[in-house]
Amino acid sequence: MNKPLDYIFPAPPAGLDPTALDPARVPQHVAVIMDGNGRWAKKRALNRLRGHKAGIEAVRETIRCASDLGVRYLTIYSFSTENWKRPHDEVVGLMDLFAKTMLAEVDGLHEENVRVKTVGDLSVLPAETREAFDEAWRTTGDNTGMTLVVAVNYGGRQEILRAVEGCMRHAVLEAEETGGFLPPTGELFERGLYTAGIPDPDLLIRTSGEMRVSNFLLWQIAYAEFVCTDVLWPDFDRYEFLRCLLEYQGRNRRFGGVE
Repeated sequence: MNKPLDYIFPAPPAGLDPTALDPARVPQHVAVIMDGNGRWAKKRALNRLRGHKAGIEAVRETIRCASDLGVRYLTIYSFSTENWKRPHDEVVGLMDLFAKTMLAEVDGLHEENVRVKTVGDLSVLPAETREAFDEAWRTTGDNTGMTLVVAVNYGGRQEILRAVEGCMRHAVLEAEETGGFLPPTGELFERGLYTAGIPDPDLLIRTSGEMRVSNFLLWQIAYAEFVCTDVLWPDFDRYEFLRCLLEYQGRNRRFGGVE
């Protein structure tokens, strides 16, 4: 934990006790499906892009809180491979928002010693958006604090197929060099994932009351604890994050074993 609990949670609502959080059991890797921006906007008779913009403050709050608590990896699901099906104006607005937000936030993240990494196929993103993410990596790549993993144009099924193709290429090369076939290993497969070198999530949070994984980290969340909250993403704050962490700490993680 990088900051004391009373600093991180200065004004907890009634009935929520930050001291109930065990600093020694803060999850190493938290993944978040940030859902509900569109519904948040609709409830206020606003367009969907206004909801996405409102969600930026929740992103800031979650990054700051996770870093202060000593979370080592925070993965946020920003844009899926299926999100291209959304209205054109919304997609264009999101790509512009990604670029502007990343460029505006990178210096602050750097000062906080946060390292920014992306997972997903960035090759099809607009040049300005790709460059913003590249700049964030160049600026923060040597930082040693929390790693912020931004999943953009990411799909779990596509990632698995990519890793399988890598294993097949490796097998063909091995066969050409040795004359024999060596079956691929789990270690080789995982080296082909976007998340190679990153530990699997301990906790997966999904907002807005939805109860599905939406093609997110399908291989990596095999033993993650799921916590779903009805809070829409723009309303997600450090105290809702605390509630999710407390629920996580109340679970008994057996990884297929018995007590």
